[in-house]
Amino acid sequence: MPQSVPSLPRRVARILRTSLFAQVACALVLGIVVGRLWPESATAFQPLGDGFVRLIKAVISPLVFCVVVVGIAKAGDLKAFGRIGLKALIWFEVASTVALLIGLAAANVAGPGSGMHVDAAKLDASALDQQTQGGALPSTTEFVLNSLPNSFVGAFADNALLQVLLLACLVGAALLHLGHTKVPRILPAVEQAQEIVFTVVGFVMRLAPLAVFGAMVHLVGQYGLGVIQTYGKLIVLCYAVAVLFLALLAVALRLVSGLSLWKFVRYTREELLLALGTASSETVMPRMMQKLRQAGCRDDAVGLVLPTGYSFNLDGASIYLSVGTLFIAQAVGVDLSLGQQITVVLVLMLTSKGMAGVPGSAFLALSATATSLGVIPAGAVTLLLGVDRIMDSMRVTTNLLGNCVAVFAVSRWEGALDIARAKKVLDGEIAFVPERGGKSESEAPVRPSVKEPASEVG
Repeated sequence: MPQSVPSLPRRVARILRTSLFAQVACALVLGIVVGRLWPESATAFQPLGDGFVRLIKAVISPLVFCVVVVGIAKAGDLKAFGRIGLKALIWFEVASTVALLIGLAAANVAGPGSGMHVDAAKLDASALDQQTQGGALPSTTEFVLNSLPNSFVGAFADNALLQVLLLACLVGAALLHLGHTKVPRILPAVEQAQEIVFTVVGFVMRLAPLAVFGAMVHLVGQYGLGVIQTYGKLIVLCYAVAVLFLALLAVALRLVSGLSLWKFVRYTREELLLALGTASSETVMPRMMQKLRQAGCRDDAVGLVLPTGYSFNLDGASIYLSVGTLFIAQAVGVDLSLGQQITVVLVLMLTSKGMAGVPGSAFLALSATATSLGVIPAGAVTLLLGVDRIMDSMRVTTNLLGNCVAVFAVSRWEGALDIARAKKVLDGEIAFVPERGGKSESEAPVRPSVKEPASEVG
């Protein structure tokens, strides 16, 4: 007898039960609807998103530590690890500078703040202090010192990724120096701890739909959809520049590695949608590390480049800061000269590196830029308070994809990328299997290659 075809409701139920992407997408839409219909419920649902972010942050530091230590120890070449770090920093600086320049060029052409004629004297600067919690961006010296841990435990307690990375490099180097004969049990213990952390990540990820729902209810309920009408030109410009920048990244990825960014987006659609819904790229760092490793990137490259990018490669933030600076200047009627715009780029190249983990960091960077120019009132930064949360989605997505492209590029540059495996994974020939219970990516089932239609372009 021919097998009966499941009914549509059963197929939908099965997809919702098995697909994280479908669950998160439904939660995203439902959160927008609830926030629009019952905006007073925004505060009540906010803890769902905040709680999920806390749980993920709790495992990021031990995960990064384990991955980096294991990566260095297994690679067996500390010099190669140093080269990976140097090449990553070069890539980060070039990418973020290009993002700044594209943002400035687009803002000059489109003029998102032109014609607003805002009187800066009437703006309430106290709202900016409330947003930034009276903080300040660290100086270059402070940034370097803050990257050095006061204690081994303190780095993990404060969830300071750069400090954890430094400790992991030192421990990995010590393991290489001592050799496996002197400390034979340390590396297996770290590997087992890594498996435990990945398993915990798998448990926490089951709560992702609830987190997205709560975050979207809070966003729509608190800020409403009217802000899109008020700042429509600015929002469209920032998102358009982000798309252009991602297109350039896609070309760079294709030239460097022969891989398709669009196929990578399909491969990581669950993580991208989760980051989009929670407005936090940290929530998906553990899963992104798994997916990059299973896509052929070597452990040491993934463990160093991706976490470092969270502090040094803020491409989306660079776009927002450059466009936002010109928007503020145009809104208050200040015409910036070419020399002043070059100053904007130089200042933002420095301030954007110290933004990670600082409350209201975007506004602090904008205030520092305005102050350095001396012609834009610092209080004018408050013009962006109403639209900042809407920009989170653009910043998070662009930052995340920019960091992942950096992992592929640096891995290829260093010979730490399995191109053949990467293409099979991105083509869907090798399925992604979450790392839990000690299962490696080699256990992922391989399905027969299917010839794609000629019209489909990666």
